[in-house]
Formats: sequence, structure tokens, C-alpha cells
Amino acid sequence: MNPGAPDSDTRPAETSVDLGTTGRPLSDRGATRHGRALGGDPVRRMDRPIVSLSNQVLNNGTQKLAAKRKPSWLRARLPGGAAYESLASIIREHELHTVCEEASCPNMGDCWARGIATIMILGDTCTRSCGFCNVKTGRPGAPDLDEPRRVASSLSRIGLRHVVITSVDRDDLPDGGAAIWAETIEQSRVSCPDMSIEVLTPDFKGDRASCALVYAATPDIFAHNMETVERMHTVVRPQAKYERSLAVLRWAKDAGLITKTGIMVGIGERDEEVIEVMQAVRAETDADIFTIGQYLQPTSNHLPIARWVHPDTFEWYREEGLRMGFRVVESGPLVRSSYHADEQAERLAPEERRVHESMRELLAEARKDRGS
Repeated sequence: MNPGAPDSDTRPAETSVDLGTTGRPLSDRGATRHGRALGGDPVRRMDRPIVSLSNQVLNNGTQKLAAKRKPSWLRARLPGGAAYESLASIIREHELHTVCEEASCPNMGDCWARGIATIMILGDTCTRSCGFCNVKTGRPGAPDLDEPRRVASSLSRIGLRHVVITSVDRDDLPDGGAAIWAETIEQSRVSCPDMSIEVLTPDFKGDRASCALVYAATPDIFAHNMETVERMHTVVRPQAKYERSLAVLRWAKDAGLITKTGIMVGIGERDEEVIEVMQAVRAETDADIFTIGQYLQPTSNHLPIARWVHPDTFEWYREEGLRMGFRVVESGPLVRSSYHADEQAERLAPEERRVHESMRELLAEARKDRGS
């Protein structure tokens, strides 16, 4: 534990599992993960998995880890209500995909009830097989060239002030889908001139020309997630590269964009490694925004939860990040990259209000730069 971290007795007893003392590489990378249902309803009951990883500690093949009950601080709102149904209707009418559904986000009920969704472009089938993600993996169909227009039309109907757009990885396409990304941003800007646009992109296999297409479309915030600490990349993101993700963020900053990234915790990392990845992002990319949230295992075929990280530890991460120079650090059990991106300051607790106000200042700068 780093100096300044919360004392271990501030956390629930069930979180004190030693997962990182050996320093050995994680060993579950070959396990079968694809006998699972597709992404969707986060309260859906899953069929019995072909292979279960739930009782395996990630970097110790012999030690067993009992299934963990969610602690009291993890409470998500179930989908429902008139506002939820209205947004769901618009999404279905325009044949759009959302990462809320495909990745079984725990915040879907809360966000959709407020008329907020994270739009996912380039289909619902990813060419990668990350160990944490509930988006289905396979061979995607041809991209829908009309998708940018449909997305822009839907956004104009919803009437948002801020939207987050993300996508599956499309390693099957020469540009990774970058041209459709750029057109979606540009058409959304025309349809919704008063709406700020945040994008959460793949790494485009590190192809700088593809990345440049997206940068040139000038989203207000460019996000690309690191997802985990360096040691665990080969299991958590087997087809991604730690240094490649840092490069994508660095190029975006060089292009003059406000940049954002984030990680999950509770998947086998150590607290000092969380601090190390934050320091690396600051030193190598000069990113503005960092998010940290609790990993939640979507199915038994995904990587297991190693620990429930206590809210006090999330607050310590936030304070350390601000000391490093990040302009915004959103850190909490239910934080996701796009969660609360739209929230109104008067509805927030004091610490959340500070996050929102900092975000609002960054967005104001982006609008000013775009208009100059």
C-alpha cells in the first residue's frame, strides 16, 4: 500500500485478498469465453457457462476465491419508467446500438430514465475479445454507411446538451472504422450545433492516419480508455497494447483536443499499480480527465472480481490524481467513462459538483477553441 492510502481497516474484510505478491503473469488467457449470451439487459439471467473462471484468482492458479456478494455501496437502478421507455423507443426506431445495453452497464436504468445513452456505432459485434467486456465477439457484417445520418437524426430528436459516442473495435476494416467515426461526429455537429460531443474510441490498431481522421473531426472531448494497469494488459485486453493506447492519447493531445481515459479496479491490480498508470498517463500524454470505477463481472465466462474497492480508496485515487495534475478525476464504485457526463451541478453532492464544474469548464474551452 502506498503512503497516504486509506488504512486497510477502512475497507470491508472481504476485500483483503492478496492478488499481486508473486508478480507472475496472469495465466487464464487461454480460457474459453464465448459460450455466452449477447450483450443486453444487465439484470438478465445467464445460462450456465461452458467454462467458469469465477473461483480462480487471476495470478495464482491454485488459490480459490469465494464468490463475493456486492457490498452495500453498489446499488444500481433497474430499468423502467416513462422516460426510459421513450428513449428506448427512439433507439429501436432508428436501429441504433448503445454500449449501455451491449456491455450490460449497471447505470443503464439511471441514465436512460434521465434521457441519456451512450451511442455505439459500427455495429454490435467486436473483433476483439477483452476479458472484461460483455459486447459480443465475432465477425462483424459490412459497416452501415448510413449510420452517421441516423445517429445525427436520433440525437436531434433526443435534444441532448452532451452526448458520448463509442464503438466496437473493427479490426476487419482497413481504417478501423475511422471514416465513419469522423462522419458521425461531423453530421452530429450539424444536426445538434448546441450539443457537445464526447467520443470514446478504439485504438485503430495504432494507425496514426486513421486516428487523425477522428481528431480532425474535432470532438469536444476525445476519450480512449487504458482499462487496466500495465501488468494485466495481456489478459484484460489481449489484442491491445499498453504503449499503443498511450500513443493514441498523446497524438490526440498533440492535435489540440481535450483528452480523457480511465481504468477499472477490482480485477486483480494493486493500489500502487493504479497510481503508476495514472502517473504514466500524466507524464506521457498530458491527459485532462481520468475516470476510475469498480469492475463488475458480466458473466461467469469473464474475468473474476478480485476485490470490492472501498469508496474511501476511490476518494484517495481521486485526490492523488488531482495532485498529479489531472483537471478532472471521477472516481467511484459505479463510475463509468460516460457516467454523469450530462449531470446538473445542483443535483450533485459537493465532491461530484466539483467534478461537474471542472467538466463544464473544459467543455466551454472546447467550444471556444472550435469557434476560433
